[in-house]
Amino acid sequence: MLNSARLHVLLEIARRGTIVAAAQALHLSPSAISHQLARLEQELGVALVERAPQSLRLTPAGVRLAEHAQAIADLMAVAQDDLRAHAQAAAGVLRIGFFASAGLDLLPRALAAFAAAHPRVELELIMGQPHELVPDLEAGRLDAAVVFEHPLDPWCRQATVDVRMYFDEPQLVVVPLRHRLGRRSLVRLAELDGESWIGTHGGSTGEPVLERACAAEGFRPRVRCRSDHYQVTINLARAGMGVALIPALGLADSAGVHVCRLDHPQLHRRIGVATRATNRNPVLRAFLAELGAAAGEIKALLDMQWAL
Repeated sequence: MLNSARLHVLLEIARRGTIVAAAQALHLSPSAISHQLARLEQELGVALVERAPQSLRLTPAGVRLAEHAQAIADLMAVAQDDLRAHAQAAAGVLRIGFFASAGLDLLPRALAAFAAAHPRVELELIMGQPHELVPDLEAGRLDAAVVFEHPLDPWCRQATVDVRMYFDEPQLVVVPLRHRLGRRSLVRLAELDGESWIGTHGGSTGEPVLERACAAEGFRPRVRCRSDHYQVTINLARAGMGVALIPALGLADSAGVHVCRLDHPQLHRRIGVATRATNRNPVLRAFLAELGAAAGEIKALLDMQWAL
């Protein structure tokens, strides 16, 4: 295998024209340069320079190898610059998983600030439910996952995954405008016994949070339709098809429906981010700082709008 240090010696000889000049450029003695050159010729089995009492020039093989050495030096410089930028969080690749309603406001806020400060970082965004994203995070296919967790449906955390929760997001009750609860600002779950519901499909356990909460209140909800797309749910409620629980982050368009806060100690989502403790991606820390700032802004807005 060619030695990169000896290739550098040959390249300097080609640039400077003499062993003495190459030695000065590399801060080595002329004898050390001659030794490295001789070793390179020995390894390759071909003469690289033609020596004369007062001159030295490259052989055709030496010219070809010097061209290759220049290409290698250029590539190494590019690699060094790229890794230096990567280490300084100025460049690199960041792979982020997120759940759908985090993509409406929380994640775009964080990414807008992050991308403005780190325009050379390539972003890969993957949407999914937390129970779908966390295995990819554990396997190293994601650097971070924006996640949620229900107190009534916690997911099993692995030792390799760190989870930082930012805020609790309220669950909201969405009803048609002419509903009997259409003027209320706060309702209890038991007051919705007997209603038709637009529910969700549930998380990793398969049992939706709505059914768990209603069972604790002593009734089983009558679910007319299930959808994990909250705008579909809101549109169906607007059409009078039922009532629904919508997390605050999923409430993008509430025109034509009434929204009120639910009085229940366990019906909310904890919003946070999951990472691997062993991940050394230098751009991750910068992203997490922006995500934390965005989460603080969202929390303040939710507290202002939906405070009990």
